[in-house]
Amino acid sequence: MTRTKVMAWVGGVLYLLAVGLLIGGTPRASGTVHGIGALLAASLLVGVLRRGPVLALTMALFGSTAVVVGPPSSAGVDLSASYQGQFLSYLAVDLVLGYIVATRARRASTVAAATSLVVQLLLVGGFAHGDSLTVNLVITLLAMAAACTAGLLSRERREHAVALRAQEVAEAVITERLRIARELHDMVAHSIGIIAIQAGVGSRVIRTQPAEAHEALRAIEATSRETLSGLRRTLVALRQADPDAEVSGRAPLTPGLADLERLAATTADAGVRVDVRRGGEQRPLPADIDLSAYRIVQEALTNVVRHAGTGHCRVTIEYGDGELSVEIVDDGRGTTEDGPAHGFGIVGMRERVALLHGRLSAGPRPEGGFRVAARLPLPDHAVVPVQAR
Repeated sequence: MTRTKVMAWVGGVLYLLAVGLLIGGTPRASGTVHGIGALLAASLLVGVLRRGPVLALTMALFGSTAVVVGPPSSAGVDLSASYQGQFLSYLAVDLVLGYIVATRARRASTVAAATSLVVQLLLVGGFAHGDSLTVNLVITLLAMAAACTAGLLSRERREHAVALRAQEVAEAVITERLRIARELHDMVAHSIGIIAIQAGVGSRVIRTQPAEAHEALRAIEATSRETLSGLRRTLVALRQADPDAEVSGRAPLTPGLADLERLAATTADAGVRVDVRRGGEQRPLPADIDLSAYRIVQEALTNVVRHAGTGHCRVTIEYGDGELSVEIVDDGRGTTEDGPAHGFGIVGMRERVALLHGRLSAGPRPEGGFRVAARLPLPDHAVVPVQAR
């Protein structure tokens, strides 16, 4: 038997002893004194209330009723006057009833409320007459109604909180799935773009320049294997979340700015040379910022390869005190085919930046070419609303 259970039973026994003392030790005390004593004694039922609310209600009903009708001298006392302490005696019963309504099933709450109401109404009918009957009846009904209302409000507040938590969990799941969908889109779209370009190059030079065709096939193979590996890692992460992955020191499932050189090399194989420049004090970044910055660069380079019609672009990463600046500039045609009919590249960038409370600008440059610039606030600094042009 646990200590809590022992304390609960001890409290119940002490409550019964206290009721006995009130009945036998103060037989000529007024009803108000008995009512205050019964109310104070009911505090001993807290342990029983937590473990068995119905048992606590039964004991409180028994004790309060015994205090009201039990004194041996009650035969010589005006019963109407002795009942004046009923409100205080049964206040503890109403409090227990409110707890049951708040924490137990509706059927159990209804039975408890009906039982308590019947007992108190019988007591009112047996001990009060005339005007006192109406007054005591109104007091009894109002006290029970207040206790049940408080219990119902507490129940509804708790159920509402549970519903909100469930909704938050569902929204978090949907958000995570959308994030994973964006990750898959970015990775597959970039890789398929590279593969398509390399396949086109290979088909054109396979007879006249076998070495170039071999390099194109090699790039296709490497990109395909990398894409499949990324998809496999993502699916594994979907099947089984591992909260200890970061602590255990294993490699992360998603890339970051440290992988820009490899991304640049892959883009160069597609015919666009990428000049990567880094400024400021390079330091580790939060995973979401690091990943988002990488994906912005990746999507911008994919657009350069597909639409810019140029062989060169520049990527600049600036580590500032309060924000990370990412800029991708090319000297191509200065237009993008991005849109609902062609994809969601710029839309995806803007959404990523918005989630991080940053700023994004993407558009043609006056001097020619296209520019994508994102500013992502770093932790412990003021956030800036999303802007795009």
